Amino acid sequence: MATHFVIEGLKATIEEKEILKGIDIEIKGGEVHAIMGPNGTGKSTLASALMGHPKYEVTEGKALLDGEDLLEMEVDERARAGMFLAMQYPSEIAGVTNSDFLRSAINARRGEGNEVSLIKFIRQMEGKMKELEMNPEFAHRYLNEGFSGGEKKRNEILQMMLLDPKIVILDEVDSGLDIDALRIVAEGVNTMRTEDRGFLIITHYQRLLNYVKPDFVHVMMQGRIVKSGGPELAERLEKDGYDWIKEELGIVDETVGEQV
Repeated sequence: MATHFVIEGLKATIEEKEILKGIDIEIKGGEVHAIMGPNGTGKSTLASALMGHPKYEVTEGKALLDGEDLLEMEVDERARAGMFLAMQYPSEIAGVTNSDFLRSAINARRGEGNEVSLIKFIRQMEGKMKELEMNPEFAHRYLNEGFSGGEKKRNEILQMMLLDPKIVILDEVDSGLDIDALRIVAEGVNTMRTEDRGFLIITHYQRLLNYVKPDFVHVMMQGRIVKSGGPELAERLEKDGYDWIKEELGIVDETVGEQV
């Protein structure tokens, strides 16, 4: 059965200020959806709210993954159900090696009694690191500590590849990447593109979408999806910016107070 993810009427607040004002998106397995929009329109809030960040309070709506409402689950339960978020600013965790973190995350997803063997894990990790052109030494360094921006983003894609999620949210994974790192990250995403997995890519720039071809592009303003289309919509946004959409829809102030 192919993956099916539906966001219905999602509203969320931060410090009692409404940021998301009713988001509706349907993602089927094999599809890549991109969300674009100016700063402060709620894009990263959407990612955080879906994963259960405690700073954001969901006040209305549903997020159904294969019929189960993620919003009724704790954060770890959402991850085990198949949600994955590659963060805009990955955290550094001193004292925990990258390999220990990855193996613990995999075993938490697989559940007690179904843990991956050490040998199988090492083989999988080394193979994926080679695909991402990562230095093998990074497996033994503390999680993201001392990593460059590009190395952190590759490490996020490594986590995605090993955890094998159903729905992947990439929150500005392309920010701060040079062209070579962007290509490698994009190739990692493309290798994971199957009917068992859907993608939601949040980005400011069309350049990532040159490498990861989206099926749908959504423009977000004032906490809402105001326009949707195909890859050609991203191309026009890159060329003409957002003013034409604001003029078309009569939008005066596109910000909703998102912390960016």
